[in-house]
Amino acid sequence: MKLERFERLRKAQKAYHRRCKWVMKNGIYVIHSYDEKKPDDLSWWDDAGFILGDRRVMVWWQHPRFVYADALDEQARQEAGHSPLNGQCFEDGIPNHKPVGRSRKKIISYTVSLGTDETRQYYDRLDTIKQRLQKEGMDFIVKPRWQRECLSWATGVDLVAPLEVRNETELKNVIDLANRLLRGQTTLEHEFPGYAYGREQWLQEQDKR
Repeated sequence: MKLERFERLRKAQKAYHRRCKWVMKNGIYVIHSYDEKKPDDLSWWDDAGFILGDRRVMVWWQHPRFVYADALDEQARQEAGHSPLNGQCFEDGIPNHKPVGRSRKKIISYTVSLGTDETRQYYDRLDTIKQRLQKEGMDFIVKPRWQRECLSWATGVDLVAPLEVRNETELKNVIDLANRLLRGQTTLEHEFPGYAYGREQWLQEQDKR
């Protein structure tokens, strides 16, 4: 049954690739613009795609510092405790829309009121904890990792690797790495032997963030 499922997904991927064309630049499906990026900017995440055989590959890349920053935010939420909003902020918020096509629009954010003193105090406390953690860091280690996912329209690659992406040339390094990983031509340990991102690296980059 597992093999049958993968074969169905392979056929679906090929059919989707024939039906819906990507606009490629130098063999890469480029999603984001790098016009405002500076040569020494720190990178956080990016998405891009490429073709492997006759199927699509979508790469969702994160720099380890982005994973580390997420961990700091999660630690701050744990230290701040339970939010008084109790998950109701979106229900009470005003949706902000963005036009999609000529007659449709989609919600891209919500404008919410902090409401009670208790709620304001909670978010003040959360911000204070975040600022402390961002200044001091915490004991947390991020190592390079990747995972393949078979979707109905593409092969997905979740990739955490210490690369910098500030232009399309550097984006190609991410795509080349994902390609070689999928083909079994390299490993992350080979590419980044002994690499780990933690408190030391976070603090070293403080002046650049």
